[in-house]
Amino acid sequence: MRAAKPSRGPFWGVLLAFIVVALCGSAQLAGAASKPTIANDARLAGDRERTRFIADLSKKVEVTVFALGEPYRVIVDLPDVSFQMPSGLGNEKRGLVTGYRYGLFAPGKSRIVIDVDGPFLIDKAFVLDARPDQPARLVVDLVPTDRATFLAKLREAKPASAKEEGATPAAGSAKQADGKPVVVLDPGHGGVDPGTMSASGTTEKEVVLDFAKTLKAKLEADGRYEVYLTRQDDTFLPLRERVEFAKQKGASLFLSIHADAFPERVAEASGATVYTLSEQASDDEAKELAAKENFSDAIAGVELPSESDEVVANILIDLAQRETQNRSLIFARSMVGALAGNLHTKAMKSAGFRVLKAPDVPSVLLELGFLSNPEDEKQLKDETWRDARAKSVAAAIDIFFAKRLARMPF
Repeated sequence: MRAAKPSRGPFWGVLLAFIVVALCGSAQLAGAASKPTIANDARLAGDRERTRFIADLSKKVEVTVFALGEPYRVIVDLPDVSFQMPSGLGNEKRGLVTGYRYGLFAPGKSRIVIDVDGPFLIDKAFVLDARPDQPARLVVDLVPTDRATFLAKLREAKPASAKEEGATPAAGSAKQADGKPVVVLDPGHGGVDPGTMSASGTTEKEVVLDFAKTLKAKLEADGRYEVYLTRQDDTFLPLRERVEFAKQKGASLFLSIHADAFPERVAEASGATVYTLSEQASDDEAKELAAKENFSDAIAGVELPSESDEVVANILIDLAQRETQNRSLIFARSMVGALAGNLHTKAMKSAGFRVLKAPDVPSVLLELGFLSNPEDEKQLKDETWRDARAKSVAAAIDIFFAKRLARMPF
């Protein structure tokens, strides 16, 4: 005769229920802990004697705050923060501050950049705990000073170099083992640097990333190229690291993708423009654009290269880049031919774009259109237009490499 199985009884039922509740509670706590910090508002207070920047956060976080000069900026680095700010925030001017911006600076790292109109000192910087009646608050207090004092303080607490601050490019081989041409597509701006913006709020960083992804898919479709993007998402990457990324990947071609804006000349500015590198800008418009694009690092709070860096860059242009520039011009002409009918008045120009200064990689910058032109903006956001334009650019890339394979002069 078999022994009867012991009854589980009500005790076991209660114990099981307790375990389930405990596990669910733990999961909820873990989920809450893993939620990103949210920044949902910011404002300025005070006057020129003391200006305060305040940002509301969902919880207290560790921050790093430092100053940069030329231009004067306050940099606030935070862990990965979800910025859910009201639209249009950051254009306010008050006291020493002329504006501020925010966004993802590198994977797992967010940044707030505060523009200041003259020499200053960071008097206080702290984060207050959240209270029942108010959120956690980031507070930065600025006071005016003279230039000599500002520079002395800057030397005392010099921040990490631009290379250390930015996202580290992934390591790559000198050339792909299978011998495929390597194409690096560089969607401009990103993260804390939105680039140009249309009157309706469309940002350059959005439209150029969408286009780069479309172009990448087209180039990869037939398996003839190895294609990489310098950024895959809304992340900032310093200009010199974009160039370094291309070199590390063993790029056979580098294409930087942008969308321009000329608010004061909306009616006459439309269509695509292709730019190559030159020490002397081809016209005032090209010079103005290069200056704006080269300022991208400053916008994101990266220390600008020294004058000696520019001297070295110019030597590279004058020597090692001569043959590379010739190949860049060949590709630029192929692009202009492929984009015929959708071009700006003067389709091909040149200027001193820092992002085109890889000495051994043919490099071209493509301005897809003008976000200041409503019709161009509409096209830049249109998937069908984007697909057709990507097809044209892919055809220009095919022509460029066909000439190389045929050993034609380039």
